[in-house]
Amino acid sequence: MRIRYKAVDRDGKVSRGLLDAKSVEESVDYLRKKGYVPVSVDRIDNHFWEQLPFLSQGVKEQDLILFTRQLSSMIASGLTLTKALEILKGQVKNKTLIEVTTTLINDVQEGKSLGQAMEKHPNVFSQIYISIVKAGEQSGLLDKVLARLTETLEKRAKLKETIRSALMYPAIVILMMIGVMFIMAFFVIPTLGNLFTSLNVTLPLTTRLLIDFSSFLVNYWWVVLGLLAFIYFSYKQWVSTENGRLTMDAFVLRLPIFGKIISESILAEFTRTLGLLVGTGTLVVQSLVETADTTGNVLYKSAILDVSKMVEKGVSIGEAMSSYTLFPPMLIQLIKIGEQTGKIDESLIKASEYFEREVDNIVANLTTLMTPFIMIILGIGVAVLMFSVITPIYSLINSIQ
Repeated sequence: MRIRYKAVDRDGKVSRGLLDAKSVEESVDYLRKKGYVPVSVDRIDNHFWEQLPFLSQGVKEQDLILFTRQLSSMIASGLTLTKALEILKGQVKNKTLIEVTTTLINDVQEGKSLGQAMEKHPNVFSQIYISIVKAGEQSGLLDKVLARLTETLEKRAKLKETIRSALMYPAIVILMMIGVMFIMAFFVIPTLGNLFTSLNVTLPLTTRLLIDFSSFLVNYWWVVLGLLAFIYFSYKQWVSTENGRLTMDAFVLRLPIFGKIISESILAEFTRTLGLLVGTGTLVVQSLVETADTTGNVLYKSAILDVSKMVEKGVSIGEAMSSYTLFPPMLIQLIKIGEQTGKIDESLIKASEYFEREVDNIVANLTTLMTPFIMIILGIGVAVLMFSVITPIYSLINSIQ
């Protein structure tokens, strides 16, 4: 079981962390043998609400980047791994990362490698991260490997932020449109509908449809919410199946503009991570298998796993990838050149930089491309609304005159 503890050492310094133990009593005995006086020792029960992102304090990507960069710098400066982790523990602000670092210190002091210690925390350190750390320890170049890992994490974070920023504008516009629609439907249209009905005004078709839609929302909002909830949970259930996930992943890759962004970002992540793993000395087949899980897309994952099987049988990476249209000819050519020159890791890094530039270019033009489309939709919506509301008022004024 997982144990969260708070203890005080002989100097009165408070220490917090996590332990793996069979019981609370066993963890107390362990702390006492280490020279600590236990203050609180609690079993961690993973309730479902603790998994909710707004109720749990996880380790953010920027926290992990800072942790990796500082650890690399300290080891490069000549500090021992244990000393570097102890200094990091005092500098880290994230509560979860403090506990994790304390656990890492304890495990390293007991003789475990850093990679082995990190395996206890899969929610913080990904399998790729752990594999790279293990490769760095085996080669004796942990500081350099961590420095390259930091660069990879920073590029990944930058790519995510670029895509997030591009989607922010259309997302805000769509949310505002939905908000205005519901305000009109619940507060404005019912009042106007009652007015037109009491005055026996002849209403055009669009106005009648708008009033009927508003009336349905006001009287049967619970049906709408229930239907939306049913659609959402049905979708989640469907997409969790093998056929559903496959269909959805294939669909998103065919989306105009966004499909290109998704595929290019997947290729950027894949080539960057594969290049880093191969560069640290990890076997190519093992690197391909581990990298497949980073794509987040069933089609790409399946293709990469098939490529790894062919490579295991003696086929070159470039030849194996040429069997799949998911991998562009430019990438295949770069990999073939890397295999011929013996510098495949450098070729993969160059490929990742190319795909990152492609994503940046597409995203930079995305707002420009979407602005006319959004304006047309807004214009149509405003025109229908104005026609539906103003036409009956204009007819009423004419009848009074």
